[in-house]
Amino acid sequence: MALFQQAQLFPLARAIRFRTQSVASMASSIPPHKKSSSTHSRVLLGMSELDLQQLALDFGQEKYRGKQLYHLLYKRKIKEIQDFAQVPLAFRNDLEKEGWRVGRSPVYKSVTSADGTIKLLLQLEDNLLVETVGIPVADDSGSIRLTACVSSQVGCPLRCSFCATGKGGFSRNLKRQEIVEQVLAIEEIFNHRVTNVVFMGMGEPMLNLKEVIEAHRCLNKDVQIGQRMITISTVGVPNTIKRLATYKLQSTLALSLHAPNQKLREQIVPSAKSYPLDAIMKDCRDYFEETSRRVSFEYTLLAGVNDSVEHATELAELLHQWGRGHHVNLIPFNTVEGSEYQRPSKKRVHAFVNALELRKVTVSVRQTRGLDASAACGQLRNQFQKSPLLVPSADEQQKAQVSAVCQGKQVIVSSS
Repeated sequence: MALFQQAQLFPLARAIRFRTQSVASMASSIPPHKKSSSTHSRVLLGMSELDLQQLALDFGQEKYRGKQLYHLLYKRKIKEIQDFAQVPLAFRNDLEKEGWRVGRSPVYKSVTSADGTIKLLLQLEDNLLVETVGIPVADDSGSIRLTACVSSQVGCPLRCSFCATGKGGFSRNLKRQEIVEQVLAIEEIFNHRVTNVVFMGMGEPMLNLKEVIEAHRCLNKDVQIGQRMITISTVGVPNTIKRLATYKLQSTLALSLHAPNQKLREQIVPSAKSYPLDAIMKDCRDYFEETSRRVSFEYTLLAGVNDSVEHATELAELLHQWGRGHHVNLIPFNTVEGSEYQRPSKKRVHAFVNALELRKVTVSVRQTRGLDASAACGQLRNQFQKSPLLVPSADEQQKAQVSAVCQGKQVIVSSS
């Protein structure tokens, strides 16, 4: 799903040069494929301070070495173990010898919008690409806010009819560190602290709830982002909203509704066939009663499909039927190449808003951000990848090196 934000652009964004850059444009710069299944448990990023202290003890080190690791990971945000200068070299070498790594991925491509929004493609260990977006804004008080829109999966299996991510297919769930590192990458490129995190990037968070909850813990406790500044979005997966409620998070649940009735919702969101509207609304009501946290309803406006005043009236009736604690975020459709859907006119949007407000429904309209930077979730990734990046063979790497030397250029090609 696409992420939009209604606010003014803050000065930091204007300082960013409006350009696009490719961090890895040559095949020879792509690292060889690695099988990561055996090393997923040996990633430092995502571990708590207590975990790191125990790790230090396991390696025969003093407990305070774990605190040093914690500081280097989450305060200094060091990317490589050998750059942990405060830690003894022998300890660093032992960690690497046992297969430990920090767990940070390189940026494959970065695209900057004229409004300051930046979308990154991170190249994961298995050469899959995942998107994350940084959105710089200033609120009414002038306080700087930087929102990171993070992905929870590589692609998405639910294939909502209007979503670019679904068109790119599904590869796998992300691990906790692969979610956390997206926030750190945004902080690095903006040179500014992330204040808000929204799980509204690629994928369905509820289909990867274990890793999402672990990443949420790390973002809150270790990266120091308040729970109330974190939003978890879902299109609706049976039984998962109930599970989420048991964690008693103070974060916001955002349900991608997109339609006021079951028939239309199934047309827009095929997975809705397995999760009747009455059932999902009951779960949202129970979530509010369990956590006292308001549920936010995401509603993408599709011209001529779900954007009439009649649809707004039906939506208001649905929300009132299922109690209180609701808020509607209207999202005018962000045009996706190859989609049959269109963006509604401003007049149509205003009429929808007025119909909801007349019926005492709290509503906001998200301002479109990053249209010139493939802002809709999945668009940028789809330009570069629908399958793992191809890795040059040894012969191809050698030819690339020879060619580069002949052209008077120096190219470093990894052979490990």
